[in-house]
Amino acid sequence: MASRLAERLSRLRRTPPAPEWAPEPPVELPDGRVVHVRGRGEFFLRDSGGGGRPLLLLHGWTVSADLNWFLTYEPLIHAGYRVLAIDHRGHGRGLRTAAPFRLADCADDAAAVLRQLETGPALVVGYSMGGAIAQLMARDHPEIVAGMVLCATATDWQEPRMRVIWHSMAALRLPLGLFPQESWRALMRSAGFRSNASTTWATAELTRGSSHDVAEAGRELGRYDAREWIGSLKTPAAVVVTTRDTGVPPRKQRELADRLGIRPVEVHGDHGAVMVKPREFARALLQALDALREPAARTPVLPGQAGAAPRQAGPAARAR
Repeated sequence: MASRLAERLSRLRRTPPAPEWAPEPPVELPDGRVVHVRGRGEFFLRDSGGGGRPLLLLHGWTVSADLNWFLTYEPLIHAGYRVLAIDHRGHGRGLRTAAPFRLADCADDAAAVLRQLETGPALVVGYSMGGAIAQLMARDHPEIVAGMVLCATATDWQEPRMRVIWHSMAALRLPLGLFPQESWRALMRSAGFRSNASTTWATAELTRGSSHDVAEAGRELGRYDAREWIGSLKTPAAVVVTTRDTGVPPRKQRELADRLGIRPVEVHGDHGAVMVKPREFARALLQALDALREPAARTPVLPGQAGAAPRQAGPAARAR
């Protein structure tokens, strides 16, 4: 077991610096492959392999699985999980289809891939848009979801300010479709990222997506509302709140935890904390995963108390 773990971790060591023009990942990534699900299509999947507990990562809006999770893969593999990550429809190397983008279809895709892999029930971690997809998986495919961690996400995007933010990509659909490299580079510069090998890779990842599907995904998020049914889910759950989030207000994230009757774990970062504060985020995620194994993860919390204090971490998290 130790030798297999060492071998897996060795593949994730940092690579030598790449020239600025090369879209080279800044770290080694888990092996990628295409999984064919008969009747649905082919799905790109990262799979670390091994005999650990299966854990499926669901990425956020506009990005690919790799761009969302590239700094999170290693800590999860090191913790002993078999890490799986899928690209959603229209994002990254994800499925291209004439059907309109729907979050429920993404949830069906992810569940179908797990069944194809014969993993049995898996833990599911959803970030931002991926959190909504995880919620739908737990609702529509509870037999395949052993537990879920919902990060930087909410039960709905119905508030006017949130709807404006998540609908704004529609205005960028034309330039992104006609000039993807130049458009994404400009957006990266406006966000304060310098031009280097890492941002070249990130830009290349962003251009893999379909501008049509990305725009429709933003509108779909604006329509999403799980408030009527989220509290009825029986799936063990944990919530990671990004406390300085300008994309999904922390208040909305704590409302999600409140509706699930759990206390969240907190990361002091904005919506991109998974990439900007990777160590802090990884610690919080591992703490949340530990909480799923504890009886306290399913202990009801009175409404309004979910954000009062983070849950006590399990033994594995305290040891790290």
